[in-house]
Amino acid sequence: MSLRDLEYIAAVAEHLHFGRAALACGVSQPTLSGQLRKLEEFLGVEIFERSPRGVLVTRRGEEVIAQTKRIIAEARRLFEVVRIGAEPLTGTLRLGVISTLGPYLVPFLLKPLRARYPDLKLMLHEGHTRVLVRQLEEGELDALLATSPIAEAELTELPLFREELALAVPRDHPLAQVEVVNPQDIPMAELILLTEGHCLREQALQLCPSRLREGATELQAASLETMRQMIAAGSGVSFMPQLAIQVGALLDDMVAYRRIAGGQHMRDVALFHRPSFGRIRDIRLLRQSIGEILAEQSAVKVHRPGRPAG
Repeated sequence: MSLRDLEYIAAVAEHLHFGRAALACGVSQPTLSGQLRKLEEFLGVEIFERSPRGVLVTRRGEEVIAQTKRIIAEARRLFEVVRIGAEPLTGTLRLGVISTLGPYLVPFLLKPLRARYPDLKLMLHEGHTRVLVRQLEEGELDALLATSPIAEAELTELPLFREELALAVPRDHPLAQVEVVNPQDIPMAELILLTEGHCLREQALQLCPSRLREGATELQAASLETMRQMIAAGSGVSFMPQLAIQVGALLDDMVAYRRIAGGQHMRDVALFHRPSFGRIRDIRLLRQSIGEILAEQSAVKVHRPGRPAG
């Protein structure tokens, strides 16, 4: 039994499909299926139940998969420990970025990071917070760029910056005629929320939960760009992070962005890692580099930790 065999188990458990698992592992489906059969015979346990309707995990298989993921995470940590003495920020670093942040922050970072650390191979994984947190905890990611706080996860948080949430409204909306919007004037019945799994959805619900219950909004969008297009079409209004406003300017002639009075509509962005991660020095250096790059980009309107958000 090899580490590669364990990776086959983890891949099938994740995809519940032999073809997609084989593709993810870079092998043919017959190779993966045959090796898993041999492994099940060796262990004396049926890990997966094969049927015409798909792949199911058996009760005993759940225990095997849980242990498999722990072994893979520890094996990866071994390689991390070996690399500690190497040059800073070299080799592969697997960085997760939440989908409401990645398309708007990453373009500012990639070229400067490549110039600073030419031997760094940054592998980016975009997705929902909960999925990325699970991948970070299980060792599939090395670090995560997400909004703070992250509940129910034992992760180390390194604050990066704070960005303002503006109210995005159609250009012909009455609120487009005012400079600063009073929170009580936000039309909750028109509010567009992101779908389940987006942390920005949860933040919108926390900002004004009672009024949202009263408004009983049913408008939802799968992404920030879909939301922006819905606003441009006059379907409603919503909260939009500052970076998304700056980068996604294609619909600016159809969408107006207005500050919200009170200064409470903000989101904190941080870099997260496992406390036991062997390359903590690299993660802290990455955090420092991101902060310096954003400071150099005068067009990026974010607030660094320790500075007032005014």
